Amino acid sequence: MSEKHLLVIGAGPGGYVAAIRAAQLGLRVTIVDKRATLGGTCLNVGCIPSKALLASSHHFHFARERFASHGIVTSKLEVDVPTMMKRKEDIVRKLTMGLDFLMKKNKIERIKGTASFLSPNEVQIINEERGNITINPDLILIAAGSVPVQLPFLPFDGNRVISSDHGIALQSVPESMSVIGGGAIGLELGSVWSRLGSRVTVVEALDRIASGMDGEVSAALTKSFVKQGLEIRISTKVLDAKVAEDSVTLLLEQNGQKTELTTKICLVAVGRRPALEDLNLKAAGIVLTDRKRIRVNSHYRTNLENIYAIGDIIDGPMLAHKAEEEGIAVAEILSGLPGHVNYHAIPSVIYTSPEAASVGYTEEQLKQNNLPYNVGKSSFAPNGRALANDMTEGFVKVLAHRQTDRLLGVHIVSDAASELIAEAATLVEFSASAEDIARTSHAHPTMAETLREAAFAAIGRPLHG
Repeated sequence: MSEKHLLVIGAGPGGYVAAIRAAQLGLRVTIVDKRATLGGTCLNVGCIPSKALLASSHHFHFARERFASHGIVTSKLEVDVPTMMKRKEDIVRKLTMGLDFLMKKNKIERIKGTASFLSPNEVQIINEERGNITINPDLILIAAGSVPVQLPFLPFDGNRVISSDHGIALQSVPESMSVIGGGAIGLELGSVWSRLGSRVTVVEALDRIASGMDGEVSAALTKSFVKQGLEIRISTKVLDAKVAEDSVTLLLEQNGQKTELTTKICLVAVGRRPALEDLNLKAAGIVLTDRKRIRVNSHYRTNLENIYAIGDIIDGPMLAHKAEEEGIAVAEILSGLPGHVNYHAIPSVIYTSPEAASVGYTEEQLKQNNLPYNVGKSSFAPNGRALANDMTEGFVKVLAHRQTDRLLGVHIVSDAASELIAEAATLVEFSASAEDIARTSHAHPTMAETLREAAFAAIGRPLHG
């Protein structure tokens, strides 16, 4: 395998992780991406910059709402958006430089440019400096990622109608903002600008926000966001829109009633779609699914023996860490190792305040699949560390099989949810039981004790409830 040449198309979390792992296993690797910096959407305009802004806005909101109760007195609190944006950009720059180092360390060839197939075995890369480059690799991995979905009647202009790419780069706090889409992206960016002072209205066509989460999690988030000042309009369709010089007006319909909503900016966050346009897949003969994603088998191989695909361009949730796992798996498969991904153990997180995190089945899915289960819940309100940290909002919900006690799902609402879910994901991966959690010592005082308490409740032996 050491003589095999692998071309990785796309340098996001899936692509660059696959490239590194493949190089470690002895393949000669070339990675191509149209951006000047590595990291794809996630690092450059997605996961990382949005989390930087979420942290900054959370600090501001906490200072404004909670400092007084901690005995911290502030005389004048202001938002300096340009400085906030510079901090975000510095974080991105530091991480992209780190990826440059990793490419050099692992002897991975980097090419900046747009890749497109000429045939199943030939890929052309359009490079501004070097001209067109043709590569004939032994193996090809497509990890092209995804782009924001536009509404036909409301195209992005980067000014009044913005995507998530624009939403992380605003240089001032808009007076008001409408957010079309109540999923993770819409809720996270809506939260950022709401905390900083914008009047934010979230419009969701489904009957609840965060629809992929457990129903109780969705309800808790809705209650919290409304308390924070966001307006949430569920079961509401956007029929049309008018973009003026200084505002956007949406024509909405809810329960048969039509209304208008006018805001200074409209963030469209209705989902993402695979970034396949530039690849010229027809030239390679690559087959797509009905959902216009690349069809792969259980080893991530397309209908062609030498071409593989991972991440947002194949079926499954569009999550950076899902793409990473697939990248590792496919690199190991190409090297003759048994690469595998347990999709049931992949967590999902919404990084608002409070955060929501989930792994495994929701209660609604268990009911739909007629699986017998027990429920254990515990609130953070009586948790000593949560009280000390002023982070008492939220709960842990543990779902375990009624007969075997096998852990089926864990759902957390808390400002620490994104970190706490890692323990739950590990336990799901190893087919642990609720009793396994309950019998495992958790340091005191910690937020993680609430997970243990929820597990105790699931086996009918709550200690503090």
